[in-house]
Amino acid sequence: MNQDPRFTGRTGPGLLADETGGWKKKWKDKLPVGLIFPSSYRVGMSNLGFQLVHDLLNCNPDVVAERIFFPDGNDQPRSVESNRSPADFPILFCSISFEQDYPNLLKLLAMAGIPPLAADRDAGDRGRRPFAPGRPLLIGGGVACFMNPEPLAPFIDLFVLGEAEPVLGLLIEKLLKPLQGIDRRELLRQLALGLPGCYPPALYRATHDHKGLFSGHIPEPGLDARISRVTLDACPDKAGHSRILTPHAEFADLYMTELGRGCSRGCRFCAAGFVYRPPRLWPAEAIIRALEQRPGNRVGLLGMEMARPEDLARIAENLLASDCALSFSSLRADVISPQLLELLARSRLKSAAIAPDGGSERLRRVINKGITADDVLTAAESLVKAGIINLKLYFMIGLPTETEEDLEELVALCLAIKKRILAHGRARGRLSNMNLSVNSFIPKPWTPFQYHPFARVSILKNKIKFLRKRLAGEPNLTISAERPERTLLQAVLARGDRRTGRAMLHLVDSRSTWQQALKREQLAAGDYVYRTRDRDEPFPWEIVDQGIDRNYLWREYQRGLAGKTTPPCNTEKCRRCGVCHDQ
Repeated sequence: MNQDPRFTGRTGPGLLADETGGWKKKWKDKLPVGLIFPSSYRVGMSNLGFQLVHDLLNCNPDVVAERIFFPDGNDQPRSVESNRSPADFPILFCSISFEQDYPNLLKLLAMAGIPPLAADRDAGDRGRRPFAPGRPLLIGGGVACFMNPEPLAPFIDLFVLGEAEPVLGLLIEKLLKPLQGIDRRELLRQLALGLPGCYPPALYRATHDHKGLFSGHIPEPGLDARISRVTLDACPDKAGHSRILTPHAEFADLYMTELGRGCSRGCRFCAAGFVYRPPRLWPAEAIIRALEQRPGNRVGLLGMEMARPEDLARIAENLLASDCALSFSSLRADVISPQLLELLARSRLKSAAIAPDGGSERLRRVINKGITADDVLTAAESLVKAGIINLKLYFMIGLPTETEEDLEELVALCLAIKKRILAHGRARGRLSNMNLSVNSFIPKPWTPFQYHPFARVSILKNKIKFLRKRLAGEPNLTISAERPERTLLQAVLARGDRRTGRAMLHLVDSRSTWQQALKREQLAAGDYVYRTRDRDEPFPWEIVDQGIDRNYLWREYQRGLAGKTTPPCNTEKCRRCGVCHDQ
């Protein structure tokens, strides 16, 4: 475990302190790679996937990988380790987790003097290495990229679609080979043909019909029509865990361990539950081995919403025996065990979150959440009894088929929770605070709800206003909600194509508004979000092959509209969605 040398003065792998206390890396005879996270250092260093890729790159003795984050204020982007500009690196990896980070990536490149458009970085002259400082090879990865890479396709030279472990080392080995006499397009072609999950968008032409709707991709001869995303099949001996700790991250000095990848629950709004199929839960032994690497006693568990109750109980027993304090983002209302509650009480954790998501029993059937109002009430009461004084509840508005009656039931559930926990707060002399985090539903690619429209901004505003009015004056209860206009832009990017990427470039270059940037490309937000999609309509994101049967997603959409539930995945015998068809 390494403390971040930027702040602590301790060395990490391959890092050297110079006489002035600054930091530098040995670049001689090594391939310098910049690893970009287009958000702040505080957010980026809390991202376990970003830390994993940084570690995988630096495990190669012929590579020097340095971290680059979106700068604060008017600062220029520089690498953490040696204070170099992104333009100094011949290769830049970009880890993209969220749609709202797309514009940040373009801004960061422009600030560093790097042409954002991939075509402008391709010198095209033979006899030189196909990438170099000033015209770097830009490689994109992260969950946002393998959900829908197309909005970033004009800017990225190569996407690595899927999980990094099976392919990243192979990719680096190919990039380390002598490449004189080969131009960039030929290099990209060789990578696409020789490695799984590699997608060079410049070698694929996006087409549209006479109405301007996306109609498909045409690859160059010899290339696959679709790119299968890469998945880590084998269970690791040790679960993924934090590699670097820093007090300046969002989760300061919190040692994080993943409990698995994917989720078997099948919530119809959740892209992670579909693009990470098949769901893989790491055995308790692998998780405990990872926990044994922690340098302190503050532990965060990722994926508690999907974990098996018996595994959580065993992990909780281990942490209790080690006198650890536990933290987590949110918890499923139906996985709370006595061991977990005891651990929470000993951890003196003051804040916790549960996610009913749908406000009514009917809506929770529509989204296939799989929990009841009783589950939520019991979970809230148990958490408060364990010492929680700040209880957060995640709800979505604008879900398919939502009515005012569903919102009324949401209000009633919140008041019932407040009444249930009131007695426990009075008994300890301090009432618990409740915060309702209300988020506008975004139809995501690869989910059954990808066919459904995004609710109109005016309608979403009225729903938020309704909730605020109905719960106004309730002591110890607050509501937080993201502005629907901001959510609309995320919805456009989530289901966007290459034209939305070009609109982003206008946004960065001219400081225009989103509406103006879209208009310059003769587009409108409504073209992407306000219409119901047809069953057989091709989607830009289907350049990625997730292994999911499109007909299954449509059937799940129809089941959701009818309020019918679907049981969780059972990878040993379930063959419904198509991912496990040949297992």
